[in-house]
Amino acid sequence: MELTTTTLLVTFAGVFLICFMKGAFGGGFAIIGIPLLSLVMDPITAGGLLAPLFIAMDLFSLRYWKPSTWSKPDLNLLVPGLVAGIGVGYLLFRSLDHRAIAIVMAVITLIFVGIWFKAGGEVRVRPRSSPKAVAAGFTSGITTMVAHSGGPPLAMYLLPLGLSKQVYAGTTSMFFTVGNLLKAAPWLLLARPTGNVLSLMVICLLAIPCGVWLGWRLHARLNQRQMYRACYGLLVVTALKLLWDGVFGYIA
Repeated sequence: MELTTTTLLVTFAGVFLICFMKGAFGGGFAIIGIPLLSLVMDPITAGGLLAPLFIAMDLFSLRYWKPSTWSKPDLNLLVPGLVAGIGVGYLLFRSLDHRAIAIVMAVITLIFVGIWFKAGGEVRVRPRSSPKAVAAGFTSGITTMVAHSGGPPLAMYLLPLGLSKQVYAGTTSMFFTVGNLLKAAPWLLLARPTGNVLSLMVICLLAIPCGVWLGWRLHARLNQRQMYRACYGLLVVTALKLLWDGVFGYIA
């Protein structure tokens, strides 16, 4: 990969956007910034580039999403499934049909958002469910490993709990901090960054402090209702991106 001005600017913008989402919503919407990276590099290279950057983003985000913003009971249920899902995703990475996974995840996400929209755009608070939490963590582990799109399964579990906006974002942030730490080594085995990719990675580190901080500033300005509506809106964007990737993958 040539380190051209276009490659540098586009990649930096993509990483900045991911950092912004991390600061505003705690993570889970990395796929929003990945289309920019796909303009200048293949998906495997992008995965190898992002794996260490995700960890740097997560560590910096802990400055804002402190332990007081984590829903520990939910994390205790979600994380074991996440660990198992990442393991399964890595073992089956080469054999899984990424296109089919993207389409199925997109359809499920759109149905989930459709139900919310039909209910008038209000969150109907539901009790915590251990089986649902484990299933959400497991599914998120697989999709974050194969497509950097672990956000929808987690959101579909957390949003109906009616958590405060800070606890929702903090729990999401901590969940993906664990996930990104776990999937870094597998991704670096699949795509070992060398040469220009390493240089690009170092340059993109500069996007993290400003991106996360600006995202956090947006989070502080949003009230509870606006925060949840933004999350549901981002789920639609994520689902459409997944649907595009899946369908276009079969056509191309």
